[in-house]
Amino acid sequence: MRMAFEVLDEHEQGELVRKWVQSNAMSIAIGVVVGLLLIFGYQQWKARELRTLSEAAVQYSAFTEAVDAKRNEDAAKIAETLRKEYPKTAFATMTALRQAAVQVEKGDLAAASADLDWASQAAGDDAMKSLIALRQARLSLAKGEAEAALVKLDQVAKANFPAQASELRGDALAKLGRIEDARSAYAEALTHMDEQAPERAFIEMKQGGLSPAAAEPKKS
Repeated sequence: MRMAFEVLDEHEQGELVRKWVQSNAMSIAIGVVVGLLLIFGYQQWKARELRTLSEAAVQYSAFTEAVDAKRNEDAAKIAETLRKEYPKTAFATMTALRQAAVQVEKGDLAAASADLDWASQAAGDDAMKSLIALRQARLSLAKGEAEAALVKLDQVAKANFPAQASELRGDALAKLGRIEDARSAYAEALTHMDEQAPERAFIEMKQGGLSPAAAEPKKS
């Protein structure tokens, strides 16, 4: 009786499964098709992403070669292609950073600022955004805009480039005549540097050179 009951139970279960499959055949088929499409679509997307990155990498390599060879027109054309066709890649952002550096060397700070602004908008990585903000702050200082430099430094994440950010903050504060704040900023920079770092001596020299007499006279 027990075996007959078990066989009957298995048979009933099989019938229930068969009937459920029959009544839900369309839903199952649709689910399978959708699943396959999602898998295929994801694979296609990944392949497209890899292809885009590969193409952008080739363009960036050509750009750096043109810059190094002083082929300025070629470099500008390649940079424009990267910005238009591959704007979301890190290669486009790095191209803008390199362009900004070239413009600084040429003394065109306005063009460098425009390149950095574009890079800031395009960057998707927090570390990259912090690096760009750091360079914008340095550029602001070069233009004599200490307050603007401080605003940009506030955009640098504390975990990113702490020594460089604190040193630049000290430079900006010193330029504004905020001597004690500048001294604290330099001290903060030193805490993030190795004892053997060659940059320590330069920061210590700037810190030691601060004095109330060094403050810029305030305008009445």
